[in-house]
Amino acid sequence: MRSTHSACHDARPEPTPSATPAAIAGRAQLRMVVVDGAPAVRRLLPLSLSYDHRVIDGAAAARFTALLGQLLADLRRTML
Repeated sequence: MRSTHSACHDARPEPTPSATPAAIAGRAQLRMVVVDGAPAVRRLLPLSLSYDHRVIDGAAAARFTALLGQLLADLRRTML
């Protein structure tokens, strides 16, 4: 009896070496934000993280992006 189950059903895509994560910073712009309940103008820098979900867990990537944002927010402290 011939099997109707083909090997193609079990195939999973393999991550390619070129699919590396990349952290990207946009252009800093002055924006109105709320600080301690009052409006304030702050320079904001948009951050993006691109990665292969087959290789990197989304929760770990979110923690990395948050940490990177904290480090960039206070560069003087980061440099010490």
